[in-house]
Amino acid sequence: MPYQPPVRDYAFLLRDLLELERYANLPAFADASMDTVDQILEEAGRFTGEVLAPLNSVGDKEGCHWQADFTVTTPKGFKEAYAQLVEGGWPALGADPAYGGQGLPHVVNLAFSEMSSAANMAFSMYPGLTHGAYSAIMAGGTQAQKDLYLPKLASFQWGGTMNLTEPHCGTDLGLLRTKAVPQGDGTYRISGQKIWISGGEHDLTENIVHLVLARIEGAPQGTRGISLFIVPKFIPDAQGHPGARNSVKCLGLEEKMGIHGNATCVISHEEATGWLIGEENRGLSIMFVMMNEARLGVGMQGVAQAEAAYQAAATFAKERLQGRSLTGPKNPDGPADPIIVHPDIRRMLMDARAIVEGGRAFLFWTALHGDLAHASPDEAVRQKGNDYMALMTPVLKGFLTDRGFQVCSDAMQVHGGAGFTEHFPVSQYLRDCRIALIYEGTNGIQALDLVGRKLAADGGRGVMSFFAELDAFVEANEADTALKPFTEGLAKGKAELQEATMWLMQNGLANPDNAGAASTDYLHLFGLVALAYMWSLMAKTALAKIAGGATDPLYQEKLAVGRYYIARVLPETAGRLAKLKTGAETLMALPAEAF
Repeated sequence: MPYQPPVRDYAFLLRDLLELERYANLPAFADASMDTVDQILEEAGRFTGEVLAPLNSVGDKEGCHWQADFTVTTPKGFKEAYAQLVEGGWPALGADPAYGGQGLPHVVNLAFSEMSSAANMAFSMYPGLTHGAYSAIMAGGTQAQKDLYLPKLASFQWGGTMNLTEPHCGTDLGLLRTKAVPQGDGTYRISGQKIWISGGEHDLTENIVHLVLARIEGAPQGTRGISLFIVPKFIPDAQGHPGARNSVKCLGLEEKMGIHGNATCVISHEEATGWLIGEENRGLSIMFVMMNEARLGVGMQGVAQAEAAYQAAATFAKERLQGRSLTGPKNPDGPADPIIVHPDIRRMLMDARAIVEGGRAFLFWTALHGDLAHASPDEAVRQKGNDYMALMTPVLKGFLTDRGFQVCSDAMQVHGGAGFTEHFPVSQYLRDCRIALIYEGTNGIQALDLVGRKLAADGGRGVMSFFAELDAFVEANEADTALKPFTEGLAKGKAELQEATMWLMQNGLANPDNAGAASTDYLHLFGLVALAYMWSLMAKTALAKIAGGATDPLYQEKLAVGRYYIARVLPETAGRLAKLKTGAETLMALPAEAF
């Protein structure tokens, strides 16, 4: 069975858990009634399930093709599907109405983004990066730049990229060599080579807007001397239409493990014409708008690929006959039982649901805080939203991609030998998902960012607010016997996370290697506790619905999967805490030459 968008689960999160209509008094939410949202979800499910999903295997097998004239053609069907994407208005869901968007909250757009990524990750990266370019120009561009570029990017009539990585530097952007020479007329000549540029060249749009990090002549070395430039493939003419060809070339495509349908390019800027965004030497601060949005999107990709892989595994497990149930035949008229009767198969499928549904709730909950950070008239709500967005971004990116990849691996295991072949879809999900642990800052970098910067930001205000929220939930619900497994599990997990935080404060400053050695375990401990909170919130919501007479089986399923998470997944926190408290001594014991 091909991927089926879980529309009902999105509706549960937006209507029942987050109660989106509570915010209808805010202008940013005025058009997000649940009647409207339900229609969007249903139509998005149809488009992604019927148009994008069938092209997933096509893109994987056919890939993109580079031509000698430096152009790239995308797989068969991609161009037509992209035209339907634009015609359907999907790109404009979360964009500013001033530039042709529909102005819906980002949390609503996130549902469409996940559906499109699960249906066809390689395809969805083209519009995903375009929206990132839109956000960066919105944050740092001049009014003239916004007027010129944002309507074209909001509609996806033009594509967008970000050009960061160079052959000699990846994460350490302070080493970049791409240079910018001012021309005296407001433009710059941009020269340098960028690699691993997703969507850097393709045939889907009439223009591609590259956002390029470069160093202006005479600028300070390191990250303090980096500026950001708009470098379009075609220089807009006086009417804003694609004009003269800029000196930007795709020199070739990377041969990759997965996401074959996305063109990952080597881009050469050969004295290309560019325009500065924002102030000189302040490019990273603007680019981080795009990068942070991309990191949330990558966390979403982990959940999306895991959802698709889980669906494939569940279908296979119900159809594949092998062995008999340990408690007696469940398919007595057949030669064997379906493998879904076996406890170890159930373990992998339940792990998958616990991570996917809990991770999705974590993404949507955080996205709503991000929306409120912009839309709420209450300064305290805005501050909390900004604090949570900063604090949770590395956790969402690192934890959800690590665990999403594990779900994809388990889905292959459910398939047995069949999963290792290309006759079944899980091998593609596993290959496609693997890049999510690497790009937009490897997960190790996310962990360092969490313990090195995000925890201490504003005197630890964000993490202290989160701890207080968990305590308040436990205190308010500890008398509810039906919620007891959740409140007790959450309280224990929170105590372990708090203990880990205090250990980092005491030992990380004394020896920075202690913080580095503990960082990945801390990130996973944080993610496990965050999902425990999400499952506690979902359990409370489901119990209230059932008590009110709701008969939808989804609510009972939420309770069952949530109890599984608390009983079988959350106990990992104790191991993470024990590991991180060992510090750096054993990890750093061998000299470098011993490796």
